[in-house]
Amino acid sequence: MIFAAGRGDRMRPLTDACPKPLLAIGGKPLIVWKIEALVRAGLRDIVINHAWLGEQIEAALGDGSRFGARIAYSAEGSALETAGGIAKALPLLSQAPERGEIFLAVSGDIFCEYDFRTLLPRASEMAGAPSPRMHLVMVPNPPFHPAGDFALRPDGLLALDAAPDAERLTFGNIGLYDTRLFTDIAPGTKVAMTPSYRAAIAAGTATGERFDGRWENVGTPAQLAALNDAVAARTTAIASGA
Repeated sequence: MIFAAGRGDRMRPLTDACPKPLLAIGGKPLIVWKIEALVRAGLRDIVINHAWLGEQIEAALGDGSRFGARIAYSAEGSALETAGGIAKALPLLSQAPERGEIFLAVSGDIFCEYDFRTLLPRASEMAGAPSPRMHLVMVPNPPFHPAGDFALRPDGLLALDAAPDAERLTFGNIGLYDTRLFTDIAPGTKVAMTPSYRAAIAAGTATGERFDGRWENVGTPAQLAALNDAVAARTTAIASGA
């Protein structure tokens, strides 16, 4: 699932007329970078939720066939936040969510070079567990979020607070989730995900991993412009053989 329902207020005025996931980096919409990466990992069935200017997203991406994907859309009248958006999209994600099926979810407005194939063995391990689990990809704390979100322990479990053996990191908006985590949420209800994260971490059912590769949460027009310049420079260097 790719999350694409946010308004992108910090990206205004660019998002006044264009949904944030369609803003381009290197001549390609942010969300297309994500779709292509998922397809490379063999994840071809993709659900995209949308709210703000969602018709533009559907018009731009279509059924996904030109990317080698099969895209289904979960339209929200107004953004339902992360957990609420998943609950509404659950029938598109799983035919039997009560069985504890595992799906990958990623924000449509981040730019990263994470290889989603690395999550496939973990998803297989999580499927059908006695109790629902989640696995979050964590990244080094960016300048705009120096305190991080959760701590990653050496044994791979996430903790709410830092400890001598647990480093606080930032959630990279990439995660594996058990469908059972969302079956009790009424479709159409606005529900944030943070309480679920904290409950799973407290219960010891949330694991994590650290990703040190390129990852950017593109939040402002200045960040978008800087990233676009960096990608363009890299493309030029590759083309020239530098």
